[in-house]
Amino acid sequence: MSGFFEEVQRRKVYRVAAAYIIAAGFIIQIGSAVFPAWELPNWAFRLVVVLLLLGFPIALILAWAYDVTPQGIRATPTSAAPGSHRRRNLIMLIATGVIISAAAGLFLLARVSARKIDKSIAVLPFQNLSDEKDNAYFADGIQDDILTNLSKIGDLKVISRMSVMSYRGDGLRTAREIGKALGVATLLEGSVRRIGNRVRVSVQLINANDDEHIWAEDYDRDLTDVFAIQTDLAQKIASSLQAKLSPNEKERLDRRPTQNSDAYLLFIQAHDYANRPEHFRDDSLKAEELFEQAIKLDPKFAAAFAGLSMVESSICHSFEPTPARREKARLNADESLRLQPDLPEGHLALGFSYYYGDRDYERARAEFEIAKRDLPNEAEAYMAIGAIQRRQGKWAESNTNLEKAAALDPKNLSILFNLAYSYMALRNFEASEKTLDRAIAVAPQSFVTVGLKAYLAVVSRGDLTGAERQIFSLPADLDSNGLVTWARSWVLMLQRKFPEAFAVVQKFPGETLIIEGAPPLPKAFLEGTIQLLQGDKEKAQPALEHAHLVSEQLLREAPDDAARHAQHGLILAALGRKQEAIAEGKRAVELLPESQDAFDGPKCIASLAQIYAWTGESDEAFRLIDHLLGVPNGLAISMLKLDPVWDPLRKDPRFQALIDKYAGKQ
Repeated sequence: MSGFFEEVQRRKVYRVAAAYIIAAGFIIQIGSAVFPAWELPNWAFRLVVVLLLLGFPIALILAWAYDVTPQGIRATPTSAAPGSHRRRNLIMLIATGVIISAAAGLFLLARVSARKIDKSIAVLPFQNLSDEKDNAYFADGIQDDILTNLSKIGDLKVISRMSVMSYRGDGLRTAREIGKALGVATLLEGSVRRIGNRVRVSVQLINANDDEHIWAEDYDRDLTDVFAIQTDLAQKIASSLQAKLSPNEKERLDRRPTQNSDAYLLFIQAHDYANRPEHFRDDSLKAEELFEQAIKLDPKFAAAFAGLSMVESSICHSFEPTPARREKARLNADESLRLQPDLPEGHLALGFSYYYGDRDYERARAEFEIAKRDLPNEAEAYMAIGAIQRRQGKWAESNTNLEKAAALDPKNLSILFNLAYSYMALRNFEASEKTLDRAIAVAPQSFVTVGLKAYLAVVSRGDLTGAERQIFSLPADLDSNGLVTWARSWVLMLQRKFPEAFAVVQKFPGETLIIEGAPPLPKAFLEGTIQLLQGDKEKAQPALEHAHLVSEQLLREAPDDAARHAQHGLILAALGRKQEAIAEGKRAVELLPESQDAFDGPKCIASLAQIYAWTGESDEAFRLIDHLLGVPNGLAISMLKLDPVWDPLRKDPRFQALIDKYAGKQ
C-alpha cells in the first residue's frame, strides 16, 4: 500500500482530486440556488450531480495517466522502481475513485431527493398608488382575484383573504416575521395604479425564509386585460413553486369571469362589502345592491350571481329568515351554475342556500364537498362543513374541520369566532379563551371579539366586573344597530343594576336591535323586562304591549322562524298570557328540535324553560333546566346563578340541588 500512495503522490493525483472536489462542490452549491430561480425541473439538477460523481474517477484516471508540463500535456513516465505494481495500483486507484463517488452520491442524492420546495404562499394586500384613494377597493380586488386563482391550485397551500388583510400597511413587519406568523415560505406583494382605463400592476415574489426577492414583474395594460395579468401571475407563481396544474385547473385559470370591465369593478366593490369581518347588516345590503348592478351590466356574469346568492343566504341566516330571501338565494345560485356548471363558487353558494335556507344538511354538504375539491385552499368550505356537523351533534368532527379552516385562514375572525363558540358550547373554556385571544390579536376592537370575551368571562368564571370593563370599552360608533346597547344592558342586568340598564336602553333611537344570529329584538321588550325585574309591573305593561305588536309583525315576516316564536313566547309570558306563551315556546321547539339542530335547538329549549319559570310551571322549568345543564350549548351554571330571569325559581330547593349536581361537571 505504501507503494500505491507514493505513486499517487508522484503522479500528483492528490492535487487533481482536491481541485475536483472543490470545483464540484461549488457547482452543486450554485446549481441548488440557480435551478429553482430559473424554474428548471429537479431532475435536471440531479443529472448535474450524477455527472459530477461519474466524472470523479475519470478525473483520477486522467491525472494518473497524464501530467501538465510547460511543454503541454504529457503522459506521466512509468516508475522504474522495482515492485511498482503498475496494474495493481491503477486498479486500486479506480476502485478508490468509484468508492468515493458512490459514498458521495448516496449522501448528495439523498439530500437532493429530499429537497422539496415549500409550495406555500400568502398574497399580501396590494398598495393603492392611484391618485384617487377611493380606488383602494380596486387594488384589493386585484389582490383578491390573484389569491382566488391560486386557491384553485390543489398543489399549493394558499392563505385565505381574511388572514392576509390584517397586514395592510404593515411596513414594520419583515417578510420572515409575516411568513412565520402565516406559516408560508413565500409572499407576493405588489401595488396597483389605475388611471382611467389603464392599469399598472407591480408585483414581487419574496422568499419568506431569507427576505430575498425571487422575481419581480411589472404589467402596464388596459383595464380589459386585468384578467390576463391575474392568469399570468398565477401561472408564473405556480411554476416558481413547482406546483403541478391539472388540465381543469389550467382551464379555470384561463377563463375570464366577464368581458365587461364596468361589471367587474362593481363586482369587486360588492365582494369587498360582502367579506368584511363583522358582517354588519348595512354592509350586506350594500353588497347586494352592487352585485345586482354588476348583473344588470353582464347578465352572464356567473360569479356575480354566486356572490349575490351568498349575500342573500347570509342575510337570511343572520337577520331576515324570510321566504323571499331564501328564494332569492336559491335562484341566484342556480343561475350561476346554469351559466357555469363547474364554478366552485356557485357550488359554495348553492350549499349555503340549502344550509341556511332549508336546513337540508346532506344536500348542503354535497355542494360544499364539490367546492372544497375545486377550491382546496378555501377555508369557507371547511368552516361550513364544520358548522353543519356541529348542528348534527358531531362535535369532534366539527372542531376538526373548523381547526382546518383556521389553519388555512388563521386570522379570519369569523372562523375564530365559530371555533371559540364551539369550544364554549362544549364548556372547554380554556380552548375557547385561547382561540379568542388569537382573534383579539387580529382585531382588538371588534365587537364580536370583545363581546364573546366578556360572555366567556361570565359563563366560565362568573366574572361580571371583567365583562363590564370589556363591554364598556367598546366605542359608541359600533352601535348603529344596537349591538353595544344590547351588550351593555345585558351585563348591567346580570349585575342587577336595573336603573343603569334601563338608561342605556332608552338612549337607543331605533325600535329594534339587530343582533346577528338572533331575531330583531324589540327595544320595548328590553325596557319592559327591566321594569318587571325591578318589580314595577304597571310601568312594564305599556312597553310589553308595544313589544307584542312589534313581535307579531316580525312573525308575519318569517312565520317559520323558531327564534321569533321563542321571543314572542317570552313577551307573552311577561304579559301574563300563560297558555299563549307556552304554546309559542313549544312551537319554537317543534320548529327547531334539538334532534335536528344540536347547536340552536337548546336555545329554543332554554326559552321554553324561561317561559315555564315566568308562568309558574316550576316542574317543567326544572326538568328542562336539568337537561340543558348537561348538553352542549345548553345552560351554564354561572348563568343559572347570575341571570335574574331565573329569580322565580331561586327559592325552590331544587334550584340549589341542580347547581350542586352539576358543580365540577362544567
